[in-house]
Amino acid sequence: MSERKLRILVAKPGLDGHDRGAKVVARALRDAGMEVIYTGLHQTPEMVANAAIQEDVDVVGLSIMSGAHNHLVPAITRLLKDKGAGDIPVMLGGIIPQVDMDAMKEAGVHAVFTPGTTLAELVDSVRKAAEAKRAAETR
Repeated sequence: MSERKLRILVAKPGLDGHDRGAKVVARALRDAGMEVIYTGLHQTPEMVANAAIQEDVDVVGLSIMSGAHNHLVPAITRLLKDKGAGDIPVMLGGIIPQVDMDAMKEAGVHAVFTPGTTLAELVDSVRKAAEAKRAAETR
């Protein structure tokens, strides 16, 4: 029996309506053999956390272009922890100023992808995080 594909949730939290990048990332992850659940636009932190749990994902990928990352990301990571899913790596992509990087890491973000990150780098990082989560589950 073959092992279940890596499952990745790609979410667009907040009022940000720019989803082209999220769709490109979702396609690259699918092309790399992962199963991708795309939540669509205008998701609340609660919707993202609930979808991650319901879909039993290995990684949550957030795409935020609006500048609301300092509010949305900590809310999502807190909800995941509160719901017993704090082990799901959260990755963030978008327009994230350098000055906010430490705050994102402190909020529990596993990796931040800014403009210029190649799809190959992103796919490799997501795969490694997902595989590490699965390996930890089997211990």
